[in-house]
Amino acid sequence: MSFFIQYPVFSTAMRIFNQVHTSVLAILSSTAAAQNVIDLSTAQWTLSSPVYNISVPGSVPSQVYLDLYREGVIPDPYFGLGDFDLRWVTLTNWTYEAKLDGLDTSGLSTWLLFNGLDTYTSIELCGQHVASTNNQFRQYYFDVSSILGSCSSIPTLSINFGSAVNITAGIANEPGQETWPFGVEGLFEFPNRQFVRKEQSDFGWDWGPAFVPAGVWQPAYVVQLPSSGIFVRNSLLDIYRQGQMNNLPPDQTAPWIVNASLDVLGTIPSTATMNIEVMDMSNSTVASGSLENVHVSGNTITGSIAVDSETCQLWWPVGLGAQNLYHFKIGVLDGSRTLASITKRSGFRTIVLNMTPISDAQLSQGIAPGNNWHFEINGHEFYAKGSNFIPPDAFWPRVTETKIKQLFQSVVDGNQNMLRVWASGAYSPDFLYDIADEMGVLLWSEFEFGDALYPVDLEFFENVRDEANYNVRRVNHHPSLALWAGGNELENLELEIAAYEDPGNDRWRKEYEQLFLGVLLPAVYGNSRSISYIPSSTTNGYLVLDFSLPIPMIERYNNITPGCIYGDTDHYDYNSAEAFNLSTYPVGRFANEFGYHSMPSLQTWQQALVPEDLHFNSSTIVLRNHHYPAGGPYTDNFRNSSLGMAEMTIAAERYYPVPYFTDSVANFSAWCHTTQIFQADFYRSQITYYRRGSGMRERQLGSLYWQLEDIWQAPTWAGIEYDGRWKVLHYVAKDIYQPVIIASYWNLTSGDLTAYVTSDLWSPATGTATLTWYSYSGAILSLPITVPFTVGAINTTQVYQENTNSLPYNLKDAVLKLNVEATGSLPNTQESKTFKHEYYFHALDLSKVNLRNPGLTLDYDAASKTFAVEATKGIAAWVWLDIPAGTLGNFDQNAFWLVPGEKKVVGYTVKDDTSGGEWVKGVTLKYTIESNSDISLPNHPTVLQSANLILQQQAAQAIPKPTAQIPYAR
Repeated sequence: MSFFIQYPVFSTAMRIFNQVHTSVLAILSSTAAAQNVIDLSTAQWTLSSPVYNISVPGSVPSQVYLDLYREGVIPDPYFGLGDFDLRWVTLTNWTYEAKLDGLDTSGLSTWLLFNGLDTYTSIELCGQHVASTNNQFRQYYFDVSSILGSCSSIPTLSINFGSAVNITAGIANEPGQETWPFGVEGLFEFPNRQFVRKEQSDFGWDWGPAFVPAGVWQPAYVVQLPSSGIFVRNSLLDIYRQGQMNNLPPDQTAPWIVNASLDVLGTIPSTATMNIEVMDMSNSTVASGSLENVHVSGNTITGSIAVDSETCQLWWPVGLGAQNLYHFKIGVLDGSRTLASITKRSGFRTIVLNMTPISDAQLSQGIAPGNNWHFEINGHEFYAKGSNFIPPDAFWPRVTETKIKQLFQSVVDGNQNMLRVWASGAYSPDFLYDIADEMGVLLWSEFEFGDALYPVDLEFFENVRDEANYNVRRVNHHPSLALWAGGNELENLELEIAAYEDPGNDRWRKEYEQLFLGVLLPAVYGNSRSISYIPSSTTNGYLVLDFSLPIPMIERYNNITPGCIYGDTDHYDYNSAEAFNLSTYPVGRFANEFGYHSMPSLQTWQQALVPEDLHFNSSTIVLRNHHYPAGGPYTDNFRNSSLGMAEMTIAAERYYPVPYFTDSVANFSAWCHTTQIFQADFYRSQITYYRRGSGMRERQLGSLYWQLEDIWQAPTWAGIEYDGRWKVLHYVAKDIYQPVIIASYWNLTSGDLTAYVTSDLWSPATGTATLTWYSYSGAILSLPITVPFTVGAINTTQVYQENTNSLPYNLKDAVLKLNVEATGSLPNTQESKTFKHEYYFHALDLSKVNLRNPGLTLDYDAASKTFAVEATKGIAAWVWLDIPAGTLGNFDQNAFWLVPGEKKVVGYTVKDDTSGGEWVKGVTLKYTIESNSDISLPNHPTVLQSANLILQQQAAQAIPKPTAQIPYAR
């Protein structure tokens, strides 16, 4: 049959589709008399395209690319140049179809329930049009009772997906359509993403591909109900302190309020009541009773109850206390009859982004005036340590719980307690928040808007309002939820560009406020009192927060008061000559983004490239590098990409010596690894600087670097590669995110060198700092300096000061080893613990110092499952133990330095292994050295020498640097 496809917000006539159907099997349905809920993943689906005469088995949840790949129609989209070669898939329309055998036709009310349709669809049942959709992030539900009643044969469900690229192009070209003459939106592969409520990074980003997928990407159901039945489709559980208001620190002695709200299919009786039972993880009841203030509004029923503050234990982030969780069983009753019941797992905690003015007490402590910008958990300030989380795959249906558990275990193992879940991806699935709840990882979450201004028409706003309300209510019960932000880089990028390009025109700011204050803020404040909201990820906070106003928040856009400090910062500087210049780093209350890109490892490249492409500037690698973005769907983005490749090349050559390998693959691996060393070195410098700020006038209380993980195999800012392999960065971040650290700070101009001990413990720590100057041969140049210290809670203290211009050493042959040993206690514990940390300072770039063969030895002890590395001839810089391809795991520590006579014993964790344990024989040892030289491997004969530095490429230096800043976006 043929029919007309209807797509909302798109008036241009769509072409007629010819559907090709194949036989599908029946769906197994529930045998319960009260309701019949059918999971549509059990259906036998067909995916078809009449344009390409394709008809193959489909699946739900899934996306077109995944089904075509599974059926052998297309190769792995991630291999080679698949993101270019397979764009025909996204430029056409696709139909998913299944027969719904087994439906009850005895008069039950029947609903189609979709938790995620990506994105433009026209839905038919029994050949009749049901609805059209245009939002990937909404839950859609449609009463199809009358359609089903008129169906004369086995019902057929057909979901027709339009090409988002083509449809948004049509929307953009409509007469009178709003345009924006500035911004970074158009830099990516496909334009017009601001018109569609779809994952924005699907259209391309500077760290990922542009597949623009389509499909039923979340679970879908048929729900059949008797006339008096209801089905819970979404729910809200809001746990807060009595009297608490959003964005403001609450009274921690007040009782808890538990507010429960259920969104249902069906009709809620006006006489309905609600009850609740709170159980600990052993299923022992700790509180129960009837909810009060029960009221029904449409298809939503809400009630609340007060719980004594001593009844339940608090939930804390990892490193700050226990992750105490409870089950909340919520029932809806009509008299003695239970209409519906759900159970949610949650915890008791308050998490607030405190942006209140600096108090007189804080001023007396030496904190700079302005406003706070830090998080407080259960009334306590803490230092937020972490990174930014991006979509872990371009195709969400293949993001598994196992993958996220492994990833979040790396977060915890890396001493991180917070992730910023970046805007412009997709709202995270419930299982991701569940894992974060269990592991104690706070999730700064964002609405899916970024690096663009958006339409302001009523239909767009209503679409977004439904999207925001659904997702706020869906995830609010998770104690790991730390914040809602309106979007990414809006105030500090889009509005600043607008002010520069269109000075004096306040239209852009007003339109921005209509969406981010007029629509998104009420979605948070109207559903929850437990969560703070900011309109933009980087912001100077508010001028006024007054809940008596129609819009409670009035923003502070400019920090213009001399001496005052407001807001959080992001920082990207691709002039590597400035990488370690502390004066180029921003001073703020919180650092939410900063970084530099690097290459993935050889092992990761081998997953996506043919062997002949394994060299630094192969055309495939250059085209897989999307920094700088192409600005269109081109297959010849060599100029922009070469600029990004050159940035990595120049940084590596500038700071590290360059060995030469005759083996091209070894040479390529060395290049890749050195870009990772520069990246990690740069981040280490910034993280220590920001952490030291906790004891400076800025009272800086958080650093979240860009970015945690990769979406695919390519040059990016990630610290963890696509398959979970740790880059140098993640090891270095783990080291520098320890509770007590020591670090050096060098003024490049004056030569002043200082060292500070920094602690994020909640009570003072005491200990000793030891500083020793060595030559690169390993000889001690002077007696060690020992400094006793006490460092305050979440604070820093200076333990060393010197001027490198007055040192009696030749800086080409001098390196300072800094050690700290401190005694203190972790938050919420009384147990005393010893903390140790070491740090190395060298005034000159390693490319200019007298590095020599350190005489490394490597031994493996099968009994203890540890590797031991020792330097015998000189100082070893950036020692790296490399796990071969086929094994996923990580070492307890890596990318470390050694002085002669010091043995480093390193354990490991294996997460996936295809070698049967033989991987230990293939571990590769890398280190920084002036020239290739031999190392002794007495008990590990199969380990090969490798250097960690890349081959010099003069051609890359010849690529001209841009004369003007190219806009970029995270």
